Amino acid sequence: MKKSVLLALTAIGFIAPLILMMKVTVETGNILLWTQPSATIAGAFGNDISASFIVDLLCVVMVFFFWTYYEARRHCIKNIWVVWLLTLVFGMAGPFPLFLYMVQRAKERE
Repeated sequence: MKKSVLLALTAIGFIAPLILMMKVTVETGNILLWTQPSATIAGAFGNDISASFIVDLLCVVMVFFFWTYYEARRHCIKNIWVVWLLTLVFGMAGPFPLFLYMVQRAKERE
């Protein structure tokens, strides 16, 4: 996949969820959904539908962390912790294409 497409997907992946996060931040003061963890968890697990999405996402994030660890070692990508931190703060939509971009760049250097 082209690097420019991956960068565009990274931008969209960070901006789209951030719009909703900022709305919640302004309305509740729960900055990036982190400063009031009990409210965030209550909202995320507020009903069975949202809970099923959250559990699915948590499984995906766990697999993503393992996969990125091994791929980063394989392609000599340094500072993978930055991708993990971004995932924990912002979710998967931005860091995932960012990591694919990093892999693509590493492949070009090999």
